[in-house]
Amino acid sequence: MSAAELAIGRPDRPSEDDDPGLQGRLVMLNECLRLALHDIRAHTMRSILTMLGIVIGVASVICVVSLLQGLSRSVTQEFQGLGGNALTLRADTPIEDGLRGKQNRLRVADLELLQYRVGGVTSVTPVVLANAGGRIEVRNGTQVSAGQVFGSTSRYQDVQQNYPKLGRFISDSDGHTRRRVAVLGEQVRRDLKLPENPLGRFIQIGSEWFRVIGVMEPRGEVFGMSQDNFVVIPYETALALSGTTSEPDMWIGFTVDDPAQIDSIKARVTEQLRQQRKLRPGQRSDFKIESSDALEKSFESVSTTVTLVVASVVGISLLVGGVGIMNIMLVSVTERTREIGIAKALGATRRFILLQFLLEAVLLAVMGGLLGIGVGYLMGLGISSLIPNFPDPTVSAWAVLGACGFSALVGITFGILPASNAANLAPVEALRHE
Repeated sequence: MSAAELAIGRPDRPSEDDDPGLQGRLVMLNECLRLALHDIRAHTMRSILTMLGIVIGVASVICVVSLLQGLSRSVTQEFQGLGGNALTLRADTPIEDGLRGKQNRLRVADLELLQYRVGGVTSVTPVVLANAGGRIEVRNGTQVSAGQVFGSTSRYQDVQQNYPKLGRFISDSDGHTRRRVAVLGEQVRRDLKLPENPLGRFIQIGSEWFRVIGVMEPRGEVFGMSQDNFVVIPYETALALSGTTSEPDMWIGFTVDDPAQIDSIKARVTEQLRQQRKLRPGQRSDFKIESSDALEKSFESVSTTVTLVVASVVGISLLVGGVGIMNIMLVSVTERTREIGIAKALGATRRFILLQFLLEAVLLAVMGGLLGIGVGYLMGLGISSLIPNFPDPTVSAWAVLGACGFSALVGITFGILPASNAANLAPVEALRHE
């Protein structure tokens, strides 16, 4: 039904200055909506080409956002898997000291302080790299693994919230007697071409032979880096292999009994460590305490910022789609000038003509946005499937609502000029148009 047909069917249309009331406004909105949909269906190919720019713009934004959100969700889950009550104490060396060759290290006294003098702390475990500097290789015959070799205690599994899927973890007696036993990460087991159940097999770490007593649960990859590429051996054995028993380059993992007390315990540990390490007031701490929730929040903040920046840059393509809508709508006004003149001569108000063309532009933009959301998600699925071990894309509600809202805004912004041009046409001039 055209605007002229509607005007003929309603000879009692109110004048421009009359207030139609709420019911009248709803009737006018319904009629304008039906006319806009009719015109979109009547010119299917033109409508598809008009929406194409919006579809491409929204699809690009949704594709990028879904990939970033999927990656962010995967990494956040990995952080949560570390346990919300786990903390790590590390030595902290300023860049300028590092350039001068100075390296701060934790001491055995720091480990004993956490074990015996701080309340509310459990599962304290030292961790030392036995293959620091790449001096130690892990071998099984001719097969070599690039996995890191950690020396730690039985409490390492509780801090990391990672337990053996086969066999057992290292025990305190393994450390006291410096046994040559090892627990493998899944990636190391595969690299060394060991069977699914390698318990009792021997591997070579450096020049020493170690018996495999366990295989850890696989944890997958983060940013393309395997979390299963490690070997855990007893702490005392690792010190003997590295040859640095007096001042090892270690960090200390520990858990907090009450997660609600993490901040207070961090403050208490910091105060006691500063006193023990004889740091003056105002002097920078030569250590740092990290928590999994702090790392998670930091990553989420960075991820959100990157997502918004990238989405904003990609979203510029939506402006191109808006220009396309404006161009097509301007052409449509020109093509339908005579029809508009007939409608206005038969009583169609300026408000009615303006609303009809504006609704048509908004509908084109919103339908293009909805199509773009679906296309963008499918693009994200396709890209994630091409990247090994990349997490599935995730489309959050705010991304969908934002895409639809911005599409509607584009339709209004770029549809207002053509709609205004149509509404401002003089009936006589419009009827003269050929």
